[in-house]
Amino acid sequence: MTAYALETKSVIKTYNSDSGVIQAVDDVSLQVAAGEFVALVGPSGSGKTTMLSILAALLQPTSGQILLDGQDLSGMGDRERVSLRREKIGFTFQANNLVPYLSAVENVELMLRLNNKLDKAGKLRARELLARLGLGERLNNLPGQMSGGQQQRVAIARALIHNPSLVLADEPTASLDTERAYQVVETFAGLIHEQGRAGIMVTHDLRMCEYVDRVLMMRDGKLVRIYTGRDEIMKELVQGGRH
Repeated sequence: MTAYALETKSVIKTYNSDSGVIQAVDDVSLQVAAGEFVALVGPSGSGKTTMLSILAALLQPTSGQILLDGQDLSGMGDRERVSLRREKIGFTFQANNLVPYLSAVENVELMLRLNNKLDKAGKLRARELLARLGLGERLNNLPGQMSGGQQQRVAIARALIHNPSLVLADEPTASLDTERAYQVVETFAGLIHEQGRAGIMVTHDLRMCEYVDRVLMMRDGKLVRIYTGRDEIMKELVQGGRH
């Protein structure tokens, strides 16, 4: 039996509102293997952002299980969830949230500092990872001295530097032009595969799905379709599939 890095079982998230109960996530079960890069797509209100927050241990599901490296997140207390996010989950978002007064390498080292792992080897790894991302000459630049694409690559390095089991990206290319968006996603996918992380990217842009292994489509809180394999994914793109 395959040991998945991430697995969810019948995850449900409901909210109470004046108009009744809202089912934001409706019985979602999915699996992501180590070294697999998956896109989560769907229209606004489909539940994908709520699902990402649940996977990030930022939001408790109403019911169901989330297993990360076999560890159940569902029953964790707040302190355990904070520790798990810091140690096992990497994040990169549309707003890259770099600290403006820290250099590129200092922003990446920050994750190691938070985990008390900023030693000589960690500092070297931060520089090597930034160089791998084409930023070897930008180590000491502040975010304001870099382009949007360069800032996103710093954010990718920060998300990967502490060797997380799961890397989550929420609309990481929404503020970039097409060429830079392709470069960022291609680089991100390459590192996910190379380092053996489980990666999930929420995106509105199906063109970015060229670089993923599977596309999971959500609608009305449900997982309604899965595209697997480059041929199937690209066929959907050519046909102009909408989400």
